[in-house]
Amino acid sequence: MKNIVTVSVLAIFFVLGSFTGTSRKAFRLRTVVIDAGHGGKDPGCNGRHSKEAHIALKVALQLGQYIEKEMPDVKVIYTRKTDTFVELIDRAGIANKNRADLFISIHCNSGPSTAYGTETYCMGLHTSEGNLKVAKRENAVILEEENYQEKYNGFDPNSAQSHIMFALYQSAYIENSLRFAQKVEYQFKHKVGRTSRGVKQAGLLVLWKSAMPSALIELGFLTNNAEEKYLNDKLGQTYMASGIYRAFKDYKVELEAMN
Repeated sequence: MKNIVTVSVLAIFFVLGSFTGTSRKAFRLRTVVIDAGHGGKDPGCNGRHSKEAHIALKVALQLGQYIEKEMPDVKVIYTRKTDTFVELIDRAGIANKNRADLFISIHCNSGPSTAYGTETYCMGLHTSEGNLKVAKRENAVILEEENYQEKYNGFDPNSAQSHIMFALYQSAYIENSLRFAQKVEYQFKHKVGRTSRGVKQAGLLVLWKSAMPSALIELGFLTNNAEEKYLNDKLGQTYMASGIYRAFKDYKVELEAMN
């Protein structure tokens, strides 16, 4: 009986503290990790004249520069700043080590030459064969890593069952991951003028072990001639980076206003 009373008193104190603001500090988004997908021995997907790793890096660095200039209170950390190979597990590890408040992974897509548009993914259960294909392609990079089966608990990038299992993680952060992803696609569609294929969910290893809200952004299809030309153009890269920046800014303002 004594234990029950003690627990009840503590519960009441916690609830009252939540309303009075004495139990926690007001949230501030202080650290963001920006991940340029692929790199080094892993070029990602190829267009006729470009590689995914190179375009992703350029947009990632430009996004970071916008945040550093306009939001000096936010610490920006990059998983890579040059054309180097970083294992998927280390990308999430960088975010976790630095206690990031948001993890943004930037990529380019591939598909039929007629496919076009942006997509932003959160960790979750893929709801279509197309989402599964994207997950398989992005996760296949682990085949470049040594002892990948041991590192990723026996994960098989070619197995649909493995993707379903890993998609069940990240549930604690899904609400804010989707919140950010929706803002990214809104910017792409309504401000940048791109075709948005929407916010989607899939079992993506790069997001799996990140202990914070996270999203993987597909800037467009390098296998589409018009999109490859746009993403290779400096102005196109500027538009994409600025769109993600505005989404980040809106996300930060919205979250901090909830305090």
